[in-house]
Amino acid sequence: MRIDTRLAQRLKKVKPSSTLAITSKAKKLKSEGFDIVSLAAGEPDFDTPDFVKEAGIEAIKSGFTKYTPTTGIPELKKLISEKLESDNSLGYEPSQIVVSCGAKHSIFNALSVLVDPDDEVLIPSPYWVSYPEMVHLCLGLPRFIKTLPENNFKITPIQLREQISSKTKVLILNSPSNPTGCVYREEELRKIAEICVENKIFVISDEIYEKLIYDGLKHVSIAGFNKDIYDLTVTINGMSKSYSMTGWRIGYLAAAIDISEAVSRLQDHSTSNPNSIAQKAALAALSYSGDFFSGIVREFQNRRDYCMERLKKMPKISPILPEGAFYIFFDISKTGLKSSDFANRLLEEKYISLIPGDGFGMDNYVRMSFATCMEELKKGMDRLADFLERN
Repeated sequence: MRIDTRLAQRLKKVKPSSTLAITSKAKKLKSEGFDIVSLAAGEPDFDTPDFVKEAGIEAIKSGFTKYTPTTGIPELKKLISEKLESDNSLGYEPSQIVVSCGAKHSIFNALSVLVDPDDEVLIPSPYWVSYPEMVHLCLGLPRFIKTLPENNFKITPIQLREQISSKTKVLILNSPSNPTGCVYREEELRKIAEICVENKIFVISDEIYEKLIYDGLKHVSIAGFNKDIYDLTVTINGMSKSYSMTGWRIGYLAAAIDISEAVSRLQDHSTSNPNSIAQKAALAALSYSGDFFSGIVREFQNRRDYCMERLKKMPKISPILPEGAFYIFFDISKTGLKSSDFANRLLEEKYISLIPGDGFGMDNYVRMSFATCMEELKKGMDRLADFLERN
């Protein structure tokens, strides 16, 4: 057997995660005793709430450790249905909901049942690092729509129309966005929805950061406008970012019944059900009637504002104000460095880890996370300022 045929050909197009590469290097340095300031995290620094942990512990103690239905336990799907109705004005029956092993898994499932070989998937750039790689794994063709900072990194209707071809099958939308933190307004989404309906393009709407929005802005779900766009949309969400449950791996999708049934069949023969204990924990999170989010959102906004104030005073970089999520994406082109060189030098010289923009489709930007305590942010901003002044 020839060496180059040992592995599936589709893997040749899949790149390693740049996010994981830099964080792995930072962890190695930290294990060697270096004082690393991590501005790379893609997860909240807040711990999982105690009431969620207790539900998981109780699930173990009560023996809830067996297989569950592939698409999730009925009581969790019912609560997700109610959540989508109350928070997003979306009417999905539990049969239209599939609970999976994280929102990433849900997105991969959606692409797997929608995309045939050589179907084009439109992806606004910059994008979350996994979107194009998942498209490649489904043998589809990623087609990037380059956005501009003056539009707050959001696609315009003109850009969308220009990129549609006879092969276009899916548009991936992420609002609030990773890595830019942009938030689409209702009128912007309505225009996008009209174009997608007109051209019969499916929308995978990644709404995992929906609770983390600032400045009084409101999250809008594109599937809620009318039946036409509803039938074309796969709404993605999960427990990771909102409830600090990244390691519990619970995400979900909601879609037209033919799509959800197809995802169910796929999951039957891949992962089967998501973790039973984590499902009980998610049930507790969604059942909680207290005010869990406002304090966290307020703290994230305070951190964002502090970091933006510091970054705007630094030479050679241009930060863009994020309206959601917990990232700041800033232009480093005036440093003369590519994003990987910038990130590696910053880690090696100042012991700060952040994520190169090349994995997000923009090599003249880097992404920093403010999902860490204020003390670490102040230390990181001091070190970054010193690095930029010396280079």
